[in-house]
Amino acid sequence: MEHQTFGGEVTYPHSAPTDDSKKRIWKTTILLSVITVIELGLGYLLYATDFGDTAVMMIKGIIIILSLAKAFYIVSIFMHLGDEIRNMIMTIVVPLALFIWFIVAFLWDGNSWKNLRNEYRPKDPVKYEQKAEPAHGGGAHEGGLK
Repeated sequence: MEHQTFGGEVTYPHSAPTDDSKKRIWKTTILLSVITVIELGLGYLLYATDFGDTAVMMIKGIIIILSLAKAFYIVSIFMHLGDEIRNMIMTIVVPLALFIWFIVAFLWDGNSWKNLRNEYRPKDPVKYEQKAEPAHGGGAHEGGLK
């Protein structure tokens, strides 16, 4: 089954897998499986045991780094980005990096705003709340009748 393109070049839509492509598929499958098993093991470790705050943050950081490595490898292999020229890679990676930076910046700013709001807000809202003055209706108990 051949396809003729406008330039006269003949292309074949599907080629039979070679030994190199089979090795690449197995290598990819094994690598992604190992990274996934490590991530799950670290997640179960966090769930099953009680660590200090520093250890929990370190384990979560390792999980994030492993997830990013897995995402990079998936994009490189399955989206064939690893085979592209550098400018094409930068066209995709730079906006993605800016998007991640925006998320981090917005989370940082939101946390800062929350901390400042909690610092300057009164601790006891009932004590500092403006008390409503009772309405003076001019009833009998206030000397309205003479």
